[in-house]
Amino acid sequence: MKAAQFNEYGGLDVVRMVEVDEPHAGPGQVRIIVRAAGVNPSDWKRRDGQYRDFEDVAFPAGFGVEASGIVDEVGDGVSNVSVGDAVFGFGENTMAQYAILTHWALKPGDVPFEVAGGLPVIIDTATRALDEVGIASGQTLLASGAAGGIGSAVIQLARLRGITVIGTASAPKHDYLRDLGAIPTTYGPGLAERIKELAPNGVDAALDLAGSGVIPELIAIVGNPARVLSVADFSAEEYGAKFSHGPPKDPELIFAYVARLCSEGLFRLHVEQTFPLEQTALAQDVSARGRVMGKLVISLD
Repeated sequence: MKAAQFNEYGGLDVVRMVEVDEPHAGPGQVRIIVRAAGVNPSDWKRRDGQYRDFEDVAFPAGFGVEASGIVDEVGDGVSNVSVGDAVFGFGENTMAQYAILTHWALKPGDVPFEVAGGLPVIIDTATRALDEVGIASGQTLLASGAAGGIGSAVIQLARLRGITVIGTASAPKHDYLRDLGAIPTTYGPGLAERIKELAPNGVDAALDLAGSGVIPELIAIVGNPARVLSVADFSAEEYGAKFSHGPPKDPELIFAYVARLCSEGLFRLHVEQTFPLEQTALAQDVSARGRVMGKLVISLD
């Protein structure tokens, strides 16, 4: 099968399209014919070597941790899915023609594969961040870097919980944030003053979704480092804030919940751009530039 891999740490030039043996489903796993795989910052950060201090990578290494597709192998002990079912979920080396999924849910027929393939990481991360930062119905949340995939999920899931969301993004993305249900504002100098105008009674918690070095500023705005959480800045805990990371907790339940929301029109994912598998390097380059609204997806349809 065709797969995207890298054989050493480095830039875009180490991304390779290769022919490799197909994987096979082990106990508790399913194999899918991949139709779409989400692009995430972790793909290029791992390739760059940013994770090498705490994660072992065995070369050659593949890309991708989420996908949607059609089940064509079912491992021992799996009883909730059959060959031919359309599913989406977490997996290994998903930027390939076939991939193994370790956690999944059925894909509704009215949800495109490209959307489903981009859901797992953002909805799992957004759910975990909202749970861990301790925000409740009737309170106000500041989401820094709100226009990306995780931010898009945070806004919608928070609004469903009865939480008011103020989201930061560049001015051209403000209509997008409003459409998702957030109150938009720009990032950068003067943020505290802008937040005070938008939320005279203050904000109850803040999420750093982009890792842009704003943790001290968010703590000053919230007034309590324990109510500030980052999903992208490893230094957050040095300031007394929280850093959220896996492993996933009950991902199948989250997947099924959001799949139902998608079918009911209560959650949507904007797929800004799709790329063929052969353009995996280009997709990572676009992701690394940090201007994406919603999600980038590798499409094998």
